[in-house]
Amino acid sequence: MSQMARTDHDQKRRGADLPVLPDWLLRYRGAVIWVFHMALAVASSYVAFLVRFDGIVPTYYAALWLDFLPALLVARGTMFVAFRLYEGLWRYTSVRDLLNILLSVGLSSIGFLVFVQELFGLTYYPRSILLIDALLLTGFAGGVRFLARAHRELVAGTGGRKVLIYGAGDAGEAVVREMRYRLSADYNPIGFVDDDRSKVGERIHGVQVLGTREDLPRIMNQQRPDEVLVTIPRADPSTYRAVVRSLEPFELPIKTLPHLREILDGQVSTRLIRNLSLEDLLRRAPVGLDREPLLGLIAGKTILVTGAGGSIGSELCRQIAALNPAGLILYERHENSLYSVFHSLNECGGIVGTMHPVIGDVTDCEHLRAVLRTHRPEIIFHAAAHKHVPLMEQNVCEAVKNNVIGTQVAMDLAEECGVERFVLISTDKAVNPVSVMGATKRVAELMLQSKASFASRTTFVTVRFGNVLGSNGSVIPLFIEQLKCGGPLTVTHPDVRRTSC
Repeated sequence: MSQMARTDHDQKRRGADLPVLPDWLLRYRGAVIWVFHMALAVASSYVAFLVRFDGIVPTYYAALWLDFLPALLVARGTMFVAFRLYEGLWRYTSVRDLLNILLSVGLSSIGFLVFVQELFGLTYYPRSILLIDALLLTGFAGGVRFLARAHRELVAGTGGRKVLIYGAGDAGEAVVREMRYRLSADYNPIGFVDDDRSKVGERIHGVQVLGTREDLPRIMNQQRPDEVLVTIPRADPSTYRAVVRSLEPFELPIKTLPHLREILDGQVSTRLIRNLSLEDLLRRAPVGLDREPLLGLIAGKTILVTGAGGSIGSELCRQIAALNPAGLILYERHENSLYSVFHSLNECGGIVGTMHPVIGDVTDCEHLRAVLRTHRPEIIFHAAAHKHVPLMEQNVCEAVKNNVIGTQVAMDLAEECGVERFVLISTDKAVNPVSVMGATKRVAELMLQSKASFASRTTFVTVRFGNVLGSNGSVIPLFIEQLKCGGPLTVTHPDVRRTSC
């Protein structure tokens, strides 16, 4: 990588919020800060003499200061290094940083006093001056850090889009804190809204709780925010719907944070802010899974997923990857979908020991056999299938080829290659099927049941999925696109019905 490209990359990595500094200053930043602290030590020592003698230092004490200044600086500099005061970002100064300053100054003062008394027998070095010096140096070192943090808090979060934050809890506090401290933030928090009336009028990082949900019309007219951010990670869909209804007349963008279960490390950041989605508005209780049985099934084993780039297959891959398999084979005939899921899993970093993206069709017997013999998977999740109901009505042969023949090929090869478990991903449309797609999936289920009735080293299992919200080719993404274009909303056919199971 060229020097120019490397510099540009480093600047992007540090973030646009930092001023552009010369490369030499960035390279020797620690040394520069250490020298700066030494300069503060010199200044505080001399000012201490001035304070002690009311601004006029006698000649004798001025010479004494010069004679023992090197020893004092050695003590100060050693402690500055020991407590790593040359590290850390001043705009994030905390109580721990202040404690390190106190300890470094205190211990260096004691060390210097022991040095001049024990080695030189010098008992007339004014202890009052050493105390004043320690207090001044602590104030200087802490003060410059406080100024850096104060500048950040006063300047940051005053530009960008005006944001009204719904939820004055821990998540709201964390988001406002980051908005205030990040100079690059695109958000300017102008107020909180919270359903807890006891919080109204209080301030969090200088941002006031302006009212409750009932006060939204007044708040919107007074503050005129550019968008609303819902920061209630545990909020249920009814809360989101109520907020949307309250804000509907104002036609503002509504954004939110992921649900608490989606924030794996519990950390809340402005990077997690996203647009409010349809899933947030629908009452869908999350399925509580016990990880222990799943770990026993997946961990340490090689897993193959057919149709790995599809809506169900890609999510299966993500769930499986989180359970520490020995290997994960992504089998998919659509290269763009395969690349997308493979790239997504790679972004997680080190989740799986071995991951192999394989382009292939489940109806290609020889290719699939070669893949199974090469990777020797213990479990196959067979998610490859044509699922679009209207299209399958017009392409019956392809539906049979992929959903029936493809399943037959995969089952036979799984048994032939000694796979421990074969899981067929089926659909609720296979129950009393009235469509070609549902009929082909029902035939696949019957073939699997027949295969499972005979003694085999392979265990054959069928799992039926219901509607997968927002999946590729489903009606929800279609409706969303139609709404973006101004409508109207259409259905496949005026007589279309969903039959009950």
